[in-house]
Amino acid sequence: MTDAAELRTRTRELLVAHPPATTEPLDFLRARFDAGLAWVHYPVGLGGLDAPRSLQPVVDAELAAAGAPDNDPRRIGIGLGMAAPTVLTYGTEEQKRRFLRPLWVGEEVWCQLFSEPGAGSDLAALGTRAVRDGDDWVVDGQKVWTSSAHLARWAILIARTDPALPKHQGISYFICDMSDPGVEVRPLRQITGEAEFNEVFLTGVRIPDAHRLGEIGAGWKVAQTTLMNERVSIGGMRIPREGGMIGPVARTWRERPELRTRDLHERLLTLWVEAEVARLTGERLRQQLVAGQPGPEGSGMKLAFARLNQEISGLEVELLGSDGLLYSDWTMRRPELVDFTGRDAGYRYLRSKGNSIEGGTSEVLLNIVAERVLGLPAEPRNDKDVAWKDLTR
Repeated sequence: MTDAAELRTRTRELLVAHPPATTEPLDFLRARFDAGLAWVHYPVGLGGLDAPRSLQPVVDAELAAAGAPDNDPRRIGIGLGMAAPTVLTYGTEEQKRRFLRPLWVGEEVWCQLFSEPGAGSDLAALGTRAVRDGDDWVVDGQKVWTSSAHLARWAILIARTDPALPKHQGISYFICDMSDPGVEVRPLRQITGEAEFNEVFLTGVRIPDAHRLGEIGAGWKVAQTTLMNERVSIGGMRIPREGGMIGPVARTWRERPELRTRDLHERLLTLWVEAEVARLTGERLRQQLVAGQPGPEGSGMKLAFARLNQEISGLEVELLGSDGLLYSDWTMRRPELVDFTGRDAGYRYLRSKGNSIEGGTSEVLLNIVAERVLGLPAEPRNDKDVAWKDLTR
């Protein structure tokens, strides 16, 4: 299946059989998945048609023109951008068929149990333990900065299964049922006033070995697939010109000429150009994905995303003057998604501070770009060959 005309035909057949105006959204999304039009580059039977990834916009355009429902990708972004490609790469056939369809249609929300209080930037230092007990693994530990944990049914989880090995080698990767006994989710209130993030405590949580992804002890390798896809999904998302953070600032500039100064004009022009360059670079990165798996280039895009969001939101607050100091609502909420453009300038300014932490800190990503993209010498690391249990903590 490599022909755009054939994809259009299949999409129109879907629309005839399941008219969006009279079909329940969830039923339509299920039918779309079963027709192979969810993500066309996935295998037949798993929401795709083994077609080139570059043909997905053909399907999306037809469906958008017909007013078809989408799967609310911002709400299920962790599942779509991180869990799904990892399950596809390392999952068994049974795992793929169990998890991918409800993930894509939005029936089941996913979260990511990676970071820990003592293992954030140095993720491989994680201490959450998974101990084999027959056909199960018993997991104990704590995770933090977990987006959507309060909504999630499933989580991708990395835990230490052999503390006698060096830190990168003794980790395994699991799918954790967030509704199981022993999983406790606590809200983590942020500078915005909301609790979009969470702490997750795992106490005697039993995970069947059938929910392990990849080989025992190969969890770090599996996690790299997740992390590379995460950075592409954050930094390389498709947006129109003047989409994202630069849009509200440009709109304010046009609508309120009394706020303009020469200095603000020069800064806005510089950031507008940088935002457009980042947007086009993201488009090129997505085209490169057609040829294979994401590489370290996604880390560079995520770096640019964080820096630009923080600089643009800072400019917006300054442009608005006294109005930029206002903050609409400090109510403690546990939102379903992050909405940068639908909120006020104060929210954008505060929330963007997290962009240089989530999805890999900017400091860590600078190292990745330096070593894996630019080919610079690696930083000296004296803990690579030391058993995790012998490390100083």
